[in-house]
Amino acid sequence: MSAAARVLELLARRGETLAVAESLTGGLVAASLTGVPGASRSFRGSVTAYATDVKSGLLGVDPALLAARGAVDAEVAEQMAAGVRRLLGAAWGIATTGVAGPDRQDGQPVGTVYVAVSGPSGAGKSAALRLNGGREEIRRESVLRVIDLLSGELHGNARAQDTEQNGGT
Repeated sequence: MSAAARVLELLARRGETLAVAESLTGGLVAASLTGVPGASRSFRGSVTAYATDVKSGLLGVDPALLAARGAVDAEVAEQMAAGVRRLLGAAWGIATTGVAGPDRQDGQPVGTVYVAVSGPSGAGKSAALRLNGGREEIRRESVLRVIDLLSGELHGNARAQDTEQNGGT
C-alpha cells in the first residue's frame, strides 16, 4: 500500500478530511492522492498556488511575509497549509513550496523545499528539505516528503488522542 493510500485510509477511519496547497509540485500531490481508489472519502481538493499573489490572495499567506522572505520559506508553507485547510473546510491541510529548478528563486538554490501540515487544532509543522537531482526528481521527492510529514502528524495525533482517552499516561 502506498503512503498516500495509508494516510487516506487513516483519515477515512477517523472521519477526517484533507486539502492540499501546492506550488513547486504543481498538482502532483493531488494526483498522488486522487490516484488512490476511494480517495473521495477524505480528499476535499487542492489549490495549485504557483504565483505569489495566489498564495496571498487565495490562501491568505501574509503579503508582508512574502515581500520580506519570498515564497520559498517555512512559514509561507505553514500559512499555505493552514489557508487551504480553512478555504476548503478540511480537518488537515498540507502544502509544498520551493525551488525545483532550473534556476534559483528568491535567493534560494535549486532543491530548497519546504513542506508543511496544519491540523485540526490549527497548529502547524514544517520541514526544510535540501533535495538533489533534476526538476522532476525534486518535485517527486517533495510529494513523498509532504505525505510522510502528514503521516507522522496523523500517527502522533492518534497517539495523543489514545493517551487522553486512557488517563493521560
